[in-house]
Amino acid sequence: MATVRETSHELGADLQAAVARIYSRFRSERSDGELGDAAVGVLIALAKSGALTLTELSERARVTTGSMSQTVNRLVAGGYVERDRDPADGRRMLIGATPAGAEIAAAARAHRRSWLDARLAELTPAERATLAEASALIRRIADS
Repeated sequence: MATVRETSHELGADLQAAVARIYSRFRSERSDGELGDAAVGVLIALAKSGALTLTELSERARVTTGSMSQTVNRLVAGGYVERDRDPADGRRMLIGATPAGAEIAAAARAHRRSWLDARLAELTPAERATLAEASALIRRIADS
């Protein structure tokens, strides 16, 4: 008979694998011509939070500032983000989405949401109810 600890461990492994797999599917669900994952991630972060510093973007993406700098430079060159001095601290640069960048972020989120909505529509009402309960629990775990 499995102990509670073994059951929790197995559940944790299954949950981790499922979350990783759904995340991978979200990343692979791109519109034709959509920017890469890192660039779209930056645009979505800026759309949600407003202008951020390079350090803040790096921390959110869990990448080095050098790596984030390269991504931001490509987005600036493409006209998707712009750098401006922080009005509260002129030494800092804030990175914000341009209207074109915000549009790409919204389109990417809508495309991925559409894919997920279509998959959820294929489930039974009972399965959707189970996922609704699981979503609340996963959020609670993530916020702990």
